[in-house]
Amino acid sequence: MELRHLQHFVAVAEEEHFTRAAERLLVSQSGLSASIRSLERELQTPLFVRTTRRVTLTPAGRALLTEAERILAQVRSAHEAVAAVQGVLRGMLALGSEQCIAGVHVAGLLAAFRRRHPDVEICLRQAGSGALADEVASGRLDLAFAVRTAQEDTDQLRVVPLTGEPMTVLCHPSHRLATAGAAVTPEELGGEVFVDFHPDWGPRRTTDAVFAAAGVRRTVPLEVNDVHSLLDLVDENLGIAVVPRHFRHKRASLTAVPVRGTGGTVYETVALLPPPQAMSPAARALLGLLEPQIDTL
Repeated sequence: MELRHLQHFVAVAEEEHFTRAAERLLVSQSGLSASIRSLERELQTPLFVRTTRRVTLTPAGRALLTEAERILAQVRSAHEAVAAVQGVLRGMLALGSEQCIAGVHVAGLLAAFRRRHPDVEICLRQAGSGALADEVASGRLDLAFAVRTAQEDTDQLRVVPLTGEPMTVLCHPSHRLATAGAAVTPEELGGEVFVDFHPDWGPRRTTDAVFAAAGVRRTVPLEVNDVHSLLDLVDENLGIAVVPRHFRHKRASLTAVPVRGTGGTVYETVALLPPPQAMSPAARALLGLLEPQIDTL
């Protein structure tokens, strides 16, 4: 099995189209097709279901994709490690992050990294914590800043705590919670209309955990995927939001009400890392800029 065959396979899987994959790889379509056929012969199974409009992965293809991405990531790390020994840090840093993550100023961190390592290409992906954990474990991301939910250390993923903070309620100043001026419990919020994020985002997962621990069932009729939309909806008094405490600084017109009785559940920012032997030099260099906040090297 040749590396180029795996590279060709991953490109077709991502593009779901032979012509687009060939254009991306700068190879002929006939050569790409031959490469995929060679891989299928070696593995003795079809990897794609081909139609006139697109190609999709077979079950065998889906199984191979995870391993192929991991192998290619390790090969890339090997090349970058050799370059680092020679005194030059180059290659790519593939970073993932939740939006408005606590404790890490991602833009400032990347700017500092760019000043020190201008030859490294930076790729940033914003997604929910569940998706980020999967991508770090599979090797598609070098590391990610996320929110701890149910993640624990595995053979493919390390979860390193960075910082934690309590949850708070944001509401309109005319809302009853704002006028009461006292901390509230999850039980006291059970009948409210909630604005919240998609279930994969860290703040939503943390809030869900708070209510689950209290045995309080809630529904979220107003679901968004960005902070500004959440704040806008609360600002129009369409609902309340239970969010990490640092969100209270994002909209001065809203009232923040502390939440008590959460059973110790906090919003915890973590670094999601591959095993030490799989860490790329670029990822190590980025983490070095966080010291002494994190000690994983």
